[in-house]
Amino acid sequence: MAAMSLLRLVLVTLAALASSEPASAALTSMRATDVAPRGSTAVTAATQRFELVGMHWQGPGRVEVRTRTVAGDWSAWHDVSPGRADGPDSAAPEALGRGGWGIGSPEWVGASDRLEVRTRGRVTAVRAWTISSPEVLVPLRRTASTDAPAIVPRSAWGADESIRRGDPAYAPELRYAVVHHTAGKNAYTRTEAAAIVRGIQLYHVQANGWNDIGYNFLVDRFGTVYEGRYGGIAANVVGAHAQGFNTGSTGVALIGSFGMTPVPNGAESALEQLLAWRLDLAHVDPDSTLTIASGGSPRFAAGVPVLLRSMSGHRDTGYTACPGDALYARLDPVAADTQSIGLPKLYEPGATLDGSRVAFRARLSEPLAWTVTATDGLGNTVASGSGAGGEVVWEWDAQAAPADDYGWLMEAGSNGATVTAASGVVTTGSVPPPLALADVRSDSETVSPNADGVGDTQTVSYELTAPATVGAVVIDAAGVEVLDAEPPRWRRAGAHLAIIDPAALPDGAFTVRLRARTAAGAEATAEVPLTVTRTLGSAALAPALFSPNGDGRADVLRLAFTLTKPADVIVTVLRDGSPVAAAWSGRLFPGRRAIRWDGTKPDGVVRDGDFVATIEAFDGAATAGIDLPFSVDVSRPRLRIVSAVPLRLAVSEAAAIRVSVDGVVRRIRVERSATVTVGGAGAWRALAADAWDAGGNAALPLRARRAAARGK
Repeated sequence: MAAMSLLRLVLVTLAALASSEPASAALTSMRATDVAPRGSTAVTAATQRFELVGMHWQGPGRVEVRTRTVAGDWSAWHDVSPGRADGPDSAAPEALGRGGWGIGSPEWVGASDRLEVRTRGRVTAVRAWTISSPEVLVPLRRTASTDAPAIVPRSAWGADESIRRGDPAYAPELRYAVVHHTAGKNAYTRTEAAAIVRGIQLYHVQANGWNDIGYNFLVDRFGTVYEGRYGGIAANVVGAHAQGFNTGSTGVALIGSFGMTPVPNGAESALEQLLAWRLDLAHVDPDSTLTIASGGSPRFAAGVPVLLRSMSGHRDTGYTACPGDALYARLDPVAADTQSIGLPKLYEPGATLDGSRVAFRARLSEPLAWTVTATDGLGNTVASGSGAGGEVVWEWDAQAAPADDYGWLMEAGSNGATVTAASGVVTTGSVPPPLALADVRSDSETVSPNADGVGDTQTVSYELTAPATVGAVVIDAAGVEVLDAEPPRWRRAGAHLAIIDPAALPDGAFTVRLRARTAAGAEATAEVPLTVTRTLGSAALAPALFSPNGDGRADVLRLAFTLTKPADVIVTVLRDGSPVAAAWSGRLFPGRRAIRWDGTKPDGVVRDGDFVATIEAFDGAATAGIDLPFSVDVSRPRLRIVSAVPLRLAVSEAAAIRVSVDGVVRRIRVERSATVTVGGAGAWRALAADAWDAGGNAALPLRARRAAARGK
């Protein structure tokens, strides 16, 4: 029996090594169960085996869970609600997966077979996600990155690359780290740790709808470091771990719960080694502070400046107890220890351009000899400076240099000890453009926010000439700000869009004001008009293919729409943007209204082509409009005999053909002009054929008899 178990174990391990998809990923699975909450009454949410649990819920209340191990031991009830500060930034595409649900952190509970749920306060819906992620023996290979600490790559812990939803996003620079704990039990084994990481990836992607696992790195209690989100351990990959503070940070999660449990020495040492390396790559002082503009979170609105440590805890950026009191209390001494690893170091390097002069600045962890070198596009040195001390300070007068991009390299060291060199690019010979909001325009001045999916929002496009924080507000006729339409967000120079949702506004005339502000304090504004009216909504027409030729098929175009108040209505038919007919005009009362148009215009009847019916309703204050496209086809298809034997017919356009050969009827449909063979016709005597196109236009009937057949 033991030999057979060993054989199965070997086979699983070999399969994991040989398969293009790790066997560990294939064994990881997840199940969703919707639960009707009953307040404090326990509701069973799962009875199958699982190892990890995540909860989603709707409503402002709290959700509590307990689990039963396969040995029959119940856990205590505990609150799973503090997960709302997790996740991608609100403006990131992957944030759309949240869909109004509160999201709890995934918790490792070990081998369990029952889950119960209860609620406190108003909770309208609960969804339990139970993940089975059994341990599988796989070799935990380390990365071979130069100077990096030992890190288990995704391929080794069994990341399922097939479920990733999108390519990684990258920040222009890394400025700080955010430390988390994952929650759940601390008493896991070394082999279970990789299973926990796999389960978290599955939950983050397939339950939360994120692109990949949210953390950039994870550390288990034994001191093993795991590569998290895809994109490269040395790259500035934007994670989904601290809403509003993902861009420019790296998220590191210690596996377990550290509210009261002390952080294991191995985990703390691994955290220090990891961040000593990763922050040194970014030239960040681990024991420093900085100010970050929030990208928008439940705790800090977008644009609010927040003072953070270079090694911050998750609770510094959001409403959460993460990373737990015990771990949070260790962050300052951990930062001090991290700073002392791998000295000497170079902090905050940069180059600024003032006219033709380029100023290079940096700070060193100790006095050292340093050099700065500027090179052209071919790698040739065009200028260099050197010095010694605790600061790098050098200026290059680039007045004689052609306008171009120049690379720079900053190095320092002495007695064989060198810092991690810094590099960058500076553009000389040009003055940055002043801040301006240019080419500002809206897709429509009038919107009708009545939730019919047509014209509910206004899209404002603009060109930003310099990087800045941009927001949008709506102002009423008295100049009062009545809506914060788009919170301020940092934007690069270039083309952008602002989506204005006026659902909270009454009908009337307003102004949308864009406001931009650079880090240096320069400001610019621009305005576009906005008219809100809910008078007209839910319009439709039929048929979409109109054929006004008097044959009784699709001869009348019917337009239906809803009015919420009395209005003067005009329906105009346009072709290529120009009016060709006034289909209807008059005053109508509120309700569902319909008009009919027979296709006539001043000089006859409309002919074949694509058209737009524009419905405009003026309620005395504003005009609302809806465009409804349709096509006209009044031309008959043409049907003819190409050959008698074999019997072949040609039709001039897409049509349904009815063929009667010696009394036997066949039906043929073609999607374009074509020649078709009528099968089974043989030596036919009498033929009758008809054809109709999609507009109901009938071809001239085709009738034929074979003279040879009559002569027999």
